[in-house]
Amino acid sequence: MLKGKTILITGAAGLLGSQVTCAILDQGATVIATDLSISAMTSRLSEIRTIESDSLTLVELDSNNEEAVKKFFSNQVEISGAVNCTYPRNKQYGTSFLDVSLASFNENLSLHLGSSFLFIQQCAAQFIKQQAPMSVVNISSIYGVVAPDFSIYNGTAMTMPVEYAAIKSALLHLNKYVTSFVKDSRFRVNSVSPGGILDNQPTAFLNAYKNSTNGHGMLSPEDLTGSIIFLLSQQSKYITGQNIIIDDGFTL
Repeated sequence: MLKGKTILITGAAGLLGSQVTCAILDQGATVIATDLSISAMTSRLSEIRTIESDSLTLVELDSNNEEAVKKFFSNQVEISGAVNCTYPRNKQYGTSFLDVSLASFNENLSLHLGSSFLFIQQCAAQFIKQQAPMSVVNISSIYGVVAPDFSIYNGTAMTMPVEYAAIKSALLHLNKYVTSFVKDSRFRVNSVSPGGILDNQPTAFLNAYKNSTNGHGMLSPEDLTGSIIFLLSQQSKYITGQNIIIDDGFTL
């Protein structure tokens, strides 16, 4: 579905970003993968597939470095699609709501939502420069759509970070804003909103979460790649400013 296209993946060393990178390579696309460390990307991607490929370029890039991000985009000739899988946060991230300081809250919004703004802004600038179709996919969350179910965290040290809910809900509207601003059918910005992604969570949480779904429970990164590929492809050519929820019924 993506043969002949050049796709940018940011956050490619992450749990989701690495899986998305490999899935898009398997679709025949040329991939530019970025993250803070080339060695981290190499290590993570090698766990999934052989990465020696003429179709893959690894680039060291800090998504919060405005000068570096703008320079990166200025060097691109044409990008057919882009997926933002970055997840920047500070060391206080995940603190219980009443213990979150204003400074920490603001810093996390700046790191995550701020870098997402920069990413979408530069994608829009890239489209205006290249004047060729471009599809952008952001990763939101079910907790950008509905309020958290705090009961599923009972008996664990986990919580649902307030910063996460604020960021992911804002991202959905940012998509609509940019789509409306550019106002060109060839430039599309959409999101996928996954439910929980399996990443060594406690058994008590996994069981409680599964009971709130239709039976599957937590997702694996592979469960998201099909929808992302669909949004990047011409199969979704008039879908824009939208959000696909992937949660096995958790939000029903």
